[in-house]
Amino acid sequence: MRLLQQVTTPPPVGGIRIESSDSRQANIARQDLDRFLSESGLHDAATGAGLTGASPGAHAWLRTAVADVIAPGYDTTGIAQRLGLRTDVDDGDLDREILLAMLASPIAFTFPDVAELKSAVRIRRYIVQAARKTALAFDTEHAERPEDFWTYHEDSGFTVLPGRSLIEGLRRATQPDASGQLYAFSCYRATEYVTVLGLAQELQQANPELARRLQRQWETRAVMSGRFHDAFLHEYGSLDAPLPQRFYVPGDRLWFRNPDAASSDVEGYEGSWVFYLGNGQFNNFWEHGSPYTWTSKCVEIFHWRHGLQKDASGKLFMDEQIVHERVQQTLADADATAVILERMARIRDPQGVYAEGGCIDATRERVRWVRPGHCDIVLPEFPRPSPMSIAA
Repeated sequence: MRLLQQVTTPPPVGGIRIESSDSRQANIARQDLDRFLSESGLHDAATGAGLTGASPGAHAWLRTAVADVIAPGYDTTGIAQRLGLRTDVDDGDLDREILLAMLASPIAFTFPDVAELKSAVRIRRYIVQAARKTALAFDTEHAERPEDFWTYHEDSGFTVLPGRSLIEGLRRATQPDASGQLYAFSCYRATEYVTVLGLAQELQQANPELARRLQRQWETRAVMSGRFHDAFLHEYGSLDAPLPQRFYVPGDRLWFRNPDAASSDVEGYEGSWVFYLGNGQFNNFWEHGSPYTWTSKCVEIFHWRHGLQKDASGKLFMDEQIVHERVQQTLADADATAVILERMARIRDPQGVYAEGGCIDATRERVRWVRPGHCDIVLPEFPRPSPMSIAA
């Protein structure tokens, strides 16, 4: 039975959309999307319709009866548990959770063809798998990388040594299982490394030319912060139209904001950059074997205000032991947890505002399209620093 039949009721605005360039490609998209969802075991979970008009193609979404059970109110954090998916050991199950969350989305995930959709699913899988293994040494004042793969210059940041694999260098910098050591850098920078790692893994097969340029980019100059976001990521959702508080797709990069003005002045405690791992879990860069739940992350950030301390010189710092004890006390008390969540589960205030908002961001971030013909990643490809500049 085909999934993508014409429906008698108006389709939702979200889910997965394949928007083609012409009617011939649209017919191919309908067949390919139907086949991909069926091969993924989602034949009975999804429904859809063909797209006509200026952007012909295919549109699929989660059946209402299924969504009401596995993602009520767009809460995707219980999908794996409700369906018994073993996403930690089964790549197919992780891919299914990714697709189910995308099908349940209130905002459409749009692709030019099904091959791009498949790449997006694999990149998310690679990001989740890498994020699970990533662990850092917490240090807001220093940064380090494995010296046999990386070098540093103030003009170019940390770059990969010529001839060294970017993929292996990223693994060794972020995964103690690969390097035998914890390296110090921020959670924000770590999310960049994990994202590039997932991207580079997919590019080996999906776009080898871009893979070579990515390698060359990181041998030349690191892409960081705002430039990184612009080059590699697409932000979906907005403060004007925020995503539901519990809507996440495995592989999403997101920010939990610290809504307390005082404790957010401590470097490293402005908020927390993480990935959604699926199965109701968010990665923990400081203890990779102990991922956060949505509740425990919100509660931890709330108690940062109680860990705020001053040293003998008057400098503010965070007493993590106080935070840990407070978190354990709160999580053991359902009523106390509910009170904190009532505040923290709100959409965050705009940047610079500390009023009635919580810690939940209105947006999520995903990797841009990667395949030849419609890739929208633009690498800066800075020139190398001159020998004189390096010597200086």
